[in-house]
Amino acid sequence: MANLLTSLRLLLAIPAAAAFAVESLIPPTALAAIVLAAIASDYLDGRVARARGTASAYGQLFDHATDCLFVTACLTGAAMAGLATWLLPPLVAGAFLQYVLDSRYLHRRKSLRMSFLGRWNGILYFVPLVLIAAGRLFDSGAFRDLLFEGTALLCWLLVLSTIASIIDRAFAPRAS
Repeated sequence: MANLLTSLRLLLAIPAAAAFAVESLIPPTALAAIVLAAIASDYLDGRVARARGTASAYGQLFDHATDCLFVTACLTGAAMAGLATWLLPPLVAGAFLQYVLDSRYLHRRKSLRMSFLGRWNGILYFVPLVLIAAGRLFDSGAFRDLLFEGTALLCWLLVLSTIASIIDRAFAPRAS
């Protein structure tokens, strides 16, 4: 059941990315529903796995890889629409790759080794998607503009925090 919830998010990644790239592709309410469904599935999949006793290292990897794919694809779509910086999607993908490689090969763990900053970045990568989806609910106006300007600023802050997370993870093994 948990992997089905994760699979839902995976199936939504490409249509959502296309909708972020081309505003007229789907109605704004549908984009908002897709983003909310992705967030809900991310929130619930781990809880369901733990409640049913089916949590596993594979399930954790599948969940986090799907999160990475979803937000990277959607942020790429947002960058294509001029609403996010092009730097963020490859940094998200690179940070995730480092997270997996560091956990599996440097620390020789079957489960992923989370970091404080990386965990918060993973959550906050969804926020620009929420802001854009909310902004698109308005045809025009100051509130829409404010949401899109906030999105751009947040994306730049996420670029900085992602770089900080990558640097932190690179030096953490030496410190421990």
